[in-house]
Amino acid sequence: MDALYIAMKGGLESEVREVAPGVNVELNRKKEIIGIEILNAAQFFKSVLKPLEKRAEVAA
Repeated sequence: MDALYIAMKGGLESEVREVAPGVNVELNRKKEIIGIEILNAAQFFKSVLKPLEKRAEVAA
C-alpha cells in the first residue's frame, strides 16, 4: 500500500477524521486542517485522472 501526505501547516495533531474512504484529514486543537493523508494514492489518482484523460482526448 502507498500513501500520500500533504502538510498544510505545522502543529500537533489532535484529531483525525476520515472524510472519504482512504482519505483522512488531520486537525489541530482549533479544528484547523494541518494535514491530509490519502491511502492507496496511486489507485485513488488513477480513478480521478481516468475521466480527465477521456475529456482531454475529446477536446483534442
